[in-house]
Amino acid sequence: MTKTPVCVVGLGLIGGSLMRAAKAAGREVFGYNRSVDGVEAARFDGFDASANLDETLSRAAESGALIVLAVPVPALGQMLRHVRDIAPHCPLTDVTSVKGAVAAEVERAGLLDRFVGGHPMTGTAHSGWAAGNADLFDNTPWVVSVDDHVDPEVWAEVMALALDCRAFVVPARSEEHDAAAATISHLPHLLAEALAATAGEVPLAFALAAGSFRDGTRVAGTAPDLVRAMCEANATQLLPVLDQALHRLIDARNQLAQHQPVAELVEAGHAARIRYDSFSRPQIVATVIGAEGWRDELAAAGRAGGVIRSALPTRGSR
Repeated sequence: MTKTPVCVVGLGLIGGSLMRAAKAAGREVFGYNRSVDGVEAARFDGFDASANLDETLSRAAESGALIVLAVPVPALGQMLRHVRDIAPHCPLTDVTSVKGAVAAEVERAGLLDRFVGGHPMTGTAHSGWAAGNADLFDNTPWVVSVDDHVDPEVWAEVMALALDCRAFVVPARSEEHDAAAATISHLPHLLAEALAATAGEVPLAFALAAGSFRDGTRVAGTAPDLVRAMCEANATQLLPVLDQALHRLIDARNQLAQHQPVAELVEAGHAARIRYDSFSRPQIVATVIGAEGWRDELAAAGRAGGVIRSALPTRGSR
């Protein structure tokens, strides 16, 4: 069976890793990058890259490629206008860390009927083509949106790409993804920045810093523009969980000021971490993509921790 070609727009950490992983899976994959240096580095490594966006999208239109938007949220509007003008009939997905804001941009561009949101839940503090790694997605969650508008054939294409990259698929509604991402991605970024900035004002702190500081501030090494983009684009979902975290910290602060124990916060955090360590991910196997109620069925399964590790059948397939 011939696999759909993949066109990656943006060859940074995630886009560059996706290009590597898709090629390793036997896919025809080509891509665009704004930086000429990034394009030259990709070509030097043997990959099909171009700094000409219109030519790249024309090639995608001719081959019916799955277009993957791997650019920051602020650049999406401009990229989507190019896609609309040159390759409007191609299946379309993205790899950004917010889903609602991206879907709104896609709808404004008139491309929603060919779009399925995606978010590989992985990364490092490094950026650019050189930071990419074909193994970046290995056994990691890759959210694929199951919103009401999604076309089953496009959804199956995005699922297949994620599985080819050796990730496991977590189906989710965009609004539920954004609420969850606020707690496990965007809030940790802000907490890491606050921790790093606070320690940076204490002269002896860096000399004494070891594992706790290193682990707690790892994501503070991420490029500031990327952190700002993800947090600001998901502000509606981030504000309530930020308020909740601040409330817990203020309670602990007040307890310490009154020489009282901070057991409530410490024990609740410990218990939640233990639950995470033992969290199970049952495999989703029975859903047929395109069957009646398939979106709701997948969303419920994902909400319960279910994941897809091998391709689900589509309605009408053998």
